Amino acid sequence: MILDDYRNERLRKLEEIRARGIDPYPAKSERDTRIAEIVDNFDEKQGQEVCIAGRITTIRSFGKLVFIKVRDITGEVQVFMRATGEVHERMLGAKEIKLLDVGDFIEARGVVDKTQTGEISVFADYVRLLTKSLRPLPEKFTNKEERYRRQYVDMNVNPEVRERLIRRSRFWQATRDFMNAHGYVEINIPVLEHTTGGADATPFTTHMNALDEDFYLRISHELPLKRLLGGGFEKVYDIGPRFRNEGVDDEHLPEHIAFEAYAAYENYEDGMKFYEEMIKYVCLQTWGTLQFNVGGFEIDLDCEWPRVKYADLLMDKFGIDVFNPNREQLIRVLLENWEAKDLSREDFMKKLENTTTPHLIDDAWKLIRKTSAGPYWLIEEPLSLSPLAKKSSSNPLVTERFHPIIAGTEMGNGFSELNDPLDQLARFEEQQAARDAGDEEAQMMDRDFVEMLEYGMPPACGWGNSERNFWLLEGVSGREAVPFPLMKRSADA
Repeated sequence: MILDDYRNERLRKLEEIRARGIDPYPAKSERDTRIAEIVDNFDEKQGQEVCIAGRITTIRSFGKLVFIKVRDITGEVQVFMRATGEVHERMLGAKEIKLLDVGDFIEARGVVDKTQTGEISVFADYVRLLTKSLRPLPEKFTNKEERYRRQYVDMNVNPEVRERLIRRSRFWQATRDFMNAHGYVEINIPVLEHTTGGADATPFTTHMNALDEDFYLRISHELPLKRLLGGGFEKVYDIGPRFRNEGVDDEHLPEHIAFEAYAAYENYEDGMKFYEEMIKYVCLQTWGTLQFNVGGFEIDLDCEWPRVKYADLLMDKFGIDVFNPNREQLIRVLLENWEAKDLSREDFMKKLENTTTPHLIDDAWKLIRKTSAGPYWLIEEPLSLSPLAKKSSSNPLVTERFHPIIAGTEMGNGFSELNDPLDQLARFEEQQAARDAGDEEAQMMDRDFVEMLEYGMPPACGWGNSERNFWLLEGVSGREAVPFPLMKRSADA
């Protein structure tokens, strides 16, 4: 009811403004100066006429004097006005200040100077209304669900949310800058696919009316980018959304931005050196540091990252032989480390019994990962866990795959790409068999991709990481770090 009262009062003001012949929603502003240009360069701007625009954050009036704080994306400045006997047909003066509210967007033209109290101000006779707001912004906005649902409000009340999104943009721009500077070409690839692959994930399904066929939303950029290598490109990448029909938690969102890149005539040794340099560059450009405190981990990226073998970690921690796995041992290890979250112990046991042995091994590895500060490179992942990676020439049981482990998570995934069509076909068949047996995350058979390999794809190194890297180093959950996170529709929507 209180909100209705505020809104009704603002609607009354809107009607009065229109009755005066003033357009409360004009199409264009005449702004010629951003607020930071005034605040940061006062000595240069003092005495100059400027035109600023922004949202009103406070309004104060003392007799014939009016003080309005105006904010744009660069900062905040005061507009100082004196009441005069003149009335402007398209503007609002100090006498009409009652028609303005906090939250309105205005434009003010005047001379830059300081008030008697020394505050930098724009001395204006009138202001021009650009947008009349009908709902008042709250003074505080702390309810997390409401903040997610109305993030456009959150950005105004809690400006750090907007600053975070600016850093997120800087994160991806730094990635592009680094790749472009090293000869890579950004190629945007399809989001809709007949067959989706490149990751162990459950896809979203949609229908295309024009072709009357179902399609998948991509879960990875991998296979189309490697087709580009088969088409003659040597260094390619793409940054864009991918979709995985999975749960929502601090580290996972069904829709998120991801980056993948592929370089012909390189292998995973080249990749580790290159992407270690890239991650450091992106961190410096985004946060200006290589030292982070994340989830209780003290992380220093400013070193040469060591390399640790996957099999050695599982053997040292749990005595698990990943090359001759014992299902009973794996289930026992996972049960001993069970934590009551979404599943009861009994339901967790049933889930384990229906989980493939490779996934049990991966779950045991994740127990180690979550306690690892890093940074280090995890290498030589078993063949059964890497259906798209090339076998190691020194050990055919493992692949030339690498992950950077930082603050309890995998901050990327790369490998020497498999380009043997017969080997790839055999691995696809193994994955498809697991899928047919009920593993919804197993990869699909992609015969067109195998056909591309039969025409020939050069040896290559591939890499991918998602914006989870940004969330992690920013120290927030995924929903806190993206604009307008998806949520279940509210009852009153």
